[in-house]
Amino acid sequence: MSTSKTALIIGASRGLGLGLAKQLLADGWDVTATVRDPQKADALKALGPVQIEKLDMDDQQAVIALSQRLKAKNFDLLFVNAGVKGPANQEPGHATLAEVGQLFFTNAVAPINLAQRFVGQIRPDTGVLAFMSSILGSVTIPDGSDLALYKASKAALNSMTNSFVTQLGDQKLTVLSLHPGWVKTDMGGENAHIDVPTSVRGLIDQVNAYSGKGGHHFVDYKGDTIAW
Repeated sequence: MSTSKTALIIGASRGLGLGLAKQLLADGWDVTATVRDPQKADALKALGPVQIEKLDMDDQQAVIALSQRLKAKNFDLLFVNAGVKGPANQEPGHATLAEVGQLFFTNAVAPINLAQRFVGQIRPDTGVLAFMSSILGSVTIPDGSDLALYKASKAALNSMTNSFVTQLGDQKLTVLSLHPGWVKTDMGGENAHIDVPTSVRGLIDQVNAYSGKGGHHFVDYKGDTIAW
């Protein structure tokens, strides 16, 4: 019997992170998932055999503590899903310094800090590091001007990911910046095009397809390449 593949999902209490955990379990993976508040993780607990860890990704000491708790594990997939939408009004003149700082730290800086801590535990050659990006992070996309700050934070994530990849040196790693589609979640809203199961099935298919290929790729849940 083959050993189960292992995944660490960052941000899995609801929405796409929860959906990823559910689908990976169904596919036979061994899943560890983080939540900011374990008291609000009932939906994740209900999935069954998930190792749930507490993590506020913005807290450097919490990231270090998690890496210590999980240091004996290697992962076939590290999926950084945690992120925020930002202020309700994304006109630059309306957002405060604190709001913009929080948005960019959570969406662009904290994911890379976490990846740097865990990159040594991603399985050599076949392991995948995935970041939940967005097609709105492409500077070629004119859509979503009402989400200008969110868009910019995802473009910043893509840029930070690119810098991270160039600093890996000889380590062969496949890095994916993934667009989940416009999904019916708390963030995506009811008018979105697809449901969570459709998105996560596609996202996991891309993880499997790109495993072992190496390099950094910006693709959507259907496997289509997105311009940076």
